[in-house]
Amino acid sequence: MEKRKVIIDCDPGIDDSLAILLALASDELEVLGLTITSGNVPAVLGAKNALKTLQIASRLDIPVYVGEKLPLKRELVTAQDTHGEDGIGENFYDDVEGEILEDGVGFIIDTLKNNKDVSIIALGPLTNIAKALMKDKEAFNNLDEFVSMGGAFRIHGNCSPVAEFNYWVDPHSADYTYKNLPKKIHMVGLDVTRKIVLTPNIIEFINRLDKEKSKFITEITRFYIDFHWEQEGIIGCVINDPLAVAYFIDRNLCKGFDSYVEVVHDGVAMGQSIVDSFNFYKNEANAHVLTETDEKAFMKMFLKRIFKGYEKEIDAIEGVI
Repeated sequence: MEKRKVIIDCDPGIDDSLAILLALASDELEVLGLTITSGNVPAVLGAKNALKTLQIASRLDIPVYVGEKLPLKRELVTAQDTHGEDGIGENFYDDVEGEILEDGVGFIIDTLKNNKDVSIIALGPLTNIAKALMKDKEAFNNLDEFVSMGGAFRIHGNCSPVAEFNYWVDPHSADYTYKNLPKKIHMVGLDVTRKIVLTPNIIEFINRLDKEKSKFITEITRFYIDFHWEQEGIIGCVINDPLAVAYFIDRNLCKGFDSYVEVVHDGVAMGQSIVDSFNFYKNEANAHVLTETDEKAFMKMFLKRIFKGYEKEIDAIEGVI
């Protein structure tokens, strides 16, 4: 199997950590590096969390680069009320010994310039991507594909009535990226990610499997589960980012349509992804907007990859998933 080369641009973050675990457990992917932006937590803290996840996956060989520490124009607002002050459930794990490199934007540009088959899976605000486009748009001509976990089409937002968090944190970068990236963006938004819920039943089940990984997942999601119950009345937690990785690997997991998309910069609708599904603007489509997903197929894929060797047990738990 020929592996697909990817850069994962992220802001770890509980669900980012789960997405990284999924990517590293997937034989289809060669993760060239993690570039970190501020979002769920400030970028430097996110980089420390990335190292902790790489350690759980026994992949500290993968480089971690700190990118932009502030949004393009607006002030930084993190999601530490959702993910915990440490960004991974207020477990306050010891720092992992490992090098955190600088200039994530430069790493993105250099990697694209020196390869013609690299894709980017963006799991956080698009600040690093916008900055890289501004510095060297030509490098992105070599980009294979671009997947962004972000936006919302026909569903309500998660930080305002209309805005999804990643695009709300840095709406200027999101809008710039949609309008300047030379490839269609696969928009993996809340319309599909909200259906991906890690339930207490699933957590109880994985604790019967691999102890180290299940312990990590259980510990980092406990805070997240409490938040979802208090804010949304959900028993479990929505894990948005892993679906973006899974969809990149297997397009059969989701369905959608091509459309022109732009992002509102400010005002009451700041961060809203405007999906021109009726083609009012007569602009060329710059996105593939996902609207449907098979959440059970996703969850089986997620569990089977992270907990390799337990495929039979996972196939036997239809009632749990």
